[in-house]
Amino acid sequence: MKVSEFFPFWAQLSPQEQQLLENAAVTRRCEKGEIIHDGTRDCTGLLLLEKGQMRAFTVTEEGRELTLFRMLPGEICMFSGYCAVSSIPFPITVEAWEPCQVWVIPAAVYRQLMDPSLPVSRFTGEMMAARLSEMLWLMDQILSKGMDSRLAALLLEEREISGSPVLHTTHDQLARQLSSAREVVTRLLKYFQEEKLVALSRGKVTLLDETALKALAQGSLRAG
Repeated sequence: MKVSEFFPFWAQLSPQEQQLLENAAVTRRCEKGEIIHDGTRDCTGLLLLEKGQMRAFTVTEEGRELTLFRMLPGEICMFSGYCAVSSIPFPITVEAWEPCQVWVIPAAVYRQLMDPSLPVSRFTGEMMAARLSEMLWLMDQILSKGMDSRLAALLLEEREISGSPVLHTTHDQLARQLSSAREVVTRLLKYFQEEKLVALSRGKVTLLDETALKALAQGSLRAG
């Protein structure tokens, strides 16, 4: 993907502004598990995901990872460039959930475009608001939904992303996404298997009854 494809306001930029963004963008390849942005310790800049997947998470006082959102190709992480879009630091860590390739736009360059440009400012605000809304939805899920419902919803989301009912994932990966203990996820998966909703094997979860999983996940599936 080109840098221009990430920004719907691209045509509203002047040729000089477009050139500024293109010249500043640096491509970076990341291995699975690599930390791309380390919380509030640095202001990495905007991350434009070209290939692979990234995960944004924070760490609770108890030391447990709380997954806030995942990013797929074509999406942007604004929080990693918080010094460009807000004076308030966000304690969010971004890691490569699988091998990925990203464009990095320095925060100072983006700020240079955003300050005088209404289209860029509006886009930035909308992106930040959408992510914050997603995180509020997550908090509601954690506080009000059962883990069985959330796990069923996650399995269905993984199936949609991969395009296959055979999910190449581990119990630990699912637990990290749900901000739960591995033992809890393992116990639920075994129950799902007993109910013939899934079949388990090493490093794989195969969905057998998606209709039943959707019924179980009611209220925990993301809209849209």
